[in-house]
Amino acid sequence: MQHKQQIQILTEVVFPEIVKFRRHFHQHPELSGQEVQTAAFIASVLNKWNIPYQTGVGGHGIVAIINGNNPGKCVALRADMDALPVQEKTNLDFCSKDPDVMHACGHDAHIASLLGSAYILNNMKPEFSGSVKLIFQPSEETFPGGAIKMIEENVLKNPDVDVIVGQHVLPQLKTGAVGMKAGRYMASTDEIYLTVTGRGGHGATPELNIDPVVIAAQIVVALQQIPSRFASPSIPTVLSFGRFIADGRTNIIPDKVTIDGTIRTFDEDWRNRAHVLIEQIATGIAASFGASCQVFIHKGYPFLVNNEKFTTLARNAAVQFLGEDNTIDLPVRMTAEDFAYYSQQIPGVYYRLGVSDPVSGLPDSNLHTATFDIDENALNTGASFMAYLAVDILDHLNAN
Repeated sequence: MQHKQQIQILTEVVFPEIVKFRRHFHQHPELSGQEVQTAAFIASVLNKWNIPYQTGVGGHGIVAIINGNNPGKCVALRADMDALPVQEKTNLDFCSKDPDVMHACGHDAHIASLLGSAYILNNMKPEFSGSVKLIFQPSEETFPGGAIKMIEENVLKNPDVDVIVGQHVLPQLKTGAVGMKAGRYMASTDEIYLTVTGRGGHGATPELNIDPVVIAAQIVVALQQIPSRFASPSIPTVLSFGRFIADGRTNIIPDKVTIDGTIRTFDEDWRNRAHVLIEQIATGIAASFGASCQVFIHKGYPFLVNNEKFTTLARNAAVQFLGEDNTIDLPVRMTAEDFAYYSQQIPGVYYRLGVSDPVSGLPDSNLHTATFDIDENALNTGASFMAYLAVDILDHLNAN
């Protein structure tokens, strides 16, 4: 707890700037792969604070480095930069200026918080040994994700990163709190695309057709047996379909039906077997009715695992810095995150930041909605705790 007071003081100094940063990013969101102005603004802030950085990593990513006064280990702090294709409906004074683009997942808060942490750590260099690498990552929201591209461009090298930390807002947690779960935390995610082809025709003469609508419906129902009857109960698995297109009419049976869905789980061997089962069941049912089914599975992010040792360390740090009441143990989530690529390479800690104010009721909407907003007081915790955790992990690493 030796650094707590200094970090709190520095946070109070930079907090007004952090709020301004968040509002700027919120007002000027950019989609995955288009984060040009976002990166330019980040670079301008780092220039002002004389923090060295590299641009153009993994697309529009930025990697900065803050070195302590003595050599030592390296901790990375990561924030994602991209927005979503959502038309904002918040009526905020700093509402998005770009039609159909919005920071509906809180990445504006992530960037602003990491910049706040950068200010704090840059003013604490005599207090720690080693290095803190700041990773501003593009394209988290869109496959294949910016994390894997940054890894391919050696973001975890020069210096080698020993532990990486990520933070994400969660409206179900109150402001001032953080939530964590050691071990398996977020699911792998794969996109499923099925095309069932039969023989269309008049709805009044079904005997002359091979009806892909009925066949596709049976495929959707049959595939639900994969999580319920093939998956081990010890491995959480979700198989959902959100798009079913049979573009005929009341009396016209189409030639084909397309079905789009997702499968999410927490085990790589089972994940691969489930892909095989999807293809076998879908093609087998279609063939039994004289139709065909084309199966394409877009393999997405792996499951995210939080390193047991360092998540326990992070939880203890949260208790010290925020208090026991503000340190929440979380369940597994079936959502996905490309931070998983980092956590598959090196020890990772991915935790949740509370952004809900019970007094004002903000936010009253969930992530990925057109009315999502945050209690901006949460930015204080977002910047200060990440800085505290970075120093705490470095102290631990350098002592061992």
